[in-house]
Amino acid sequence: MTLSASERARYQRHLSLAEIGAAGQEKLKSARVLIVGAGGLGSPAALYLAAAGCGTLGLVDFDRVEVSNLQRQVLFDTGALGQPKAEAGRARLAALNPEIRVVAHALELRAANVRAVLADYDLAIDGSDRLSTRYLVNDACVLLGRPLISAAIHRFEGQLMTYVPGRGPCYRCLFPQAADGVVANCAEAGVLGVLPGVLGTLQATEAIKLITGVGTPLAGRLLTYDALELRFQEFRVERRRDCAVCGDAPTITAPCDPQAPPRAPQDGVRRLTPRALHALLVPPGGAAPPLVDVRERWEYDTGHLRNAVNIPLGELPQRIAEIPRVSAPVFICRSGGRSMHACTLALAAGVASPANLEGGMLAWAADVDPAMPVA
Repeated sequence: MTLSASERARYQRHLSLAEIGAAGQEKLKSARVLIVGAGGLGSPAALYLAAAGCGTLGLVDFDRVEVSNLQRQVLFDTGALGQPKAEAGRARLAALNPEIRVVAHALELRAANVRAVLADYDLAIDGSDRLSTRYLVNDACVLLGRPLISAAIHRFEGQLMTYVPGRGPCYRCLFPQAADGVVANCAEAGVLGVLPGVLGTLQATEAIKLITGVGTPLAGRLLTYDALELRFQEFRVERRRDCAVCGDAPTITAPCDPQAPPRAPQDGVRRLTPRALHALLVPPGGAAPPLVDVRERWEYDTGHLRNAVNIPLGELPQRIAEIPRVSAPVFICRSGGRSMHACTLALAAGVASPANLEGGMLAWAADVDPAMPVA
């Protein structure tokens, strides 16, 4: 697609970049990007891609604009309250750049429609706040051979990865199994308003790089961001040959809706603060409880408690027999969500009195051992 005179004026700063130039801008004009979730992450990603001249943008969101959204979802203003996010976002992006096409998908992505929605786009940006949606979008992108730029935020922290077909791991390679409720959403845990702006802008950056072919995509790498420390960290990650969707013998061959996870009885799980667990690990007499770290191996290798056994959450159902039923184990993860789910699985398997480390390794580092590195 050639650029019109008005487009050349609008994108002059891109045309001045030798790495992009007219050829790269024409690629942007031809590109079709689907943004899943017009929220904190989707807002800056959509605004910057619209401003950059991405020819077709699709917005998927089934919610309406609420006043609590305005603290971080910069795609909307007070006048949009009560409107469907997809429609309000479409109007805002069209006002920002009338040269592009914006498609509003005011629907909930499900296994029955995700293929049809994705089929019209070249790549996807996932800014959803539900784990089930992240897995659904990941699986559909892998099956359709679409690149995916996925980000997530929690309180003061965020993470970002890019899936490029044939060039690295997918989201399930890093996090094989989880369920909604394992990680608190923004409404439950809170979030620093500017945090999704950082991660969403990085998602837009990755999209522009993939479309124009400049730079090196974040494939095979997980980027984490800590706003309180203003620190980025990068972790090398590999494709899992046993990944359920992109592995050598995949068991997921079509998108599927998740089943609701079992709920643990409130009185069936002990809750330990980091200081309480520390006291148990240095008792005057007797044996310390077994520690089961359910993070992924690369997280565990970064830093873990002494004598903790690593059984990633995705492997726990198959390895639950490794935990003696009367051992009263303590389950550990990064922030306490996955370990609580592990307690649920342990109870269902007959393991007596499992305990959850409240706040996970992040709380341990904050309250007990500041020198403990946590990925």
